[in-house]
Amino acid sequence: MSRPDPRLGRHHHAPPPALTLWHEVALPLARAHEICGRARRTLALHLAGAGAGGGPVLWIAPRHGADALNPEGVVGLMPPQDILFVAATRPEDVLWTAEEALRSGVVPVVVADLPGPPGMVPVRRLHLAAEAGLTEGRCRPLCLLLTPGEGGAPGIETRWRMEPAHGPGRTRWRVERLRARMAPPRGWWLEQGRLEPGAGLTDEAVQAG
Repeated sequence: MSRPDPRLGRHHHAPPPALTLWHEVALPLARAHEICGRARRTLALHLAGAGAGGGPVLWIAPRHGADALNPEGVVGLMPPQDILFVAATRPEDVLWTAEEALRSGVVPVVVADLPGPPGMVPVRRLHLAAEAGLTEGRCRPLCLLLTPGEGGAPGIETRWRMEPAHGPGRTRWRVERLRARMAPPRGWWLEQGRLEPGAGLTDEAVQAG
């Protein structure tokens, strides 16, 4: 009687290493992720502060962008001195710089602040560069693509949206997971550093994912 092939048995595969922020806000490392919405930079700063581990954060944006990141607004989310700002002449230079930084494997978090969603080929190149950085460098680099509106970059690992939901005397944010390979869409309220489950996503949010 032949023995069954052990490769056909059930195996419990551990999830890939990820940057986990709050409860279920988890972004697998060595991959490219998209953040959209009006408060996309705020969420990116939360993630960068948690994922840098004292290392530098490379923040790449077009040189003539209309809404550049204000260093004074960084205080309270992460040390401003940990951010290295790069001003790119053209939008394609933003992606090229991000790709090279990821491939080096020496920058824990690379943020590409884009005027619009990139295409499938650039996103695929970013994934490959991050994977190369994992093997060639000294860290598991995380790539954050910031896009306006509803986002929509194809091929990304996860897509998140963050919107302000403030009220009189109340500072609150809406955080939504619009797309993830291994998790369903979901929304939360973020207030005073605490994440609480929110109402279900709107049809428009699900369609955007």
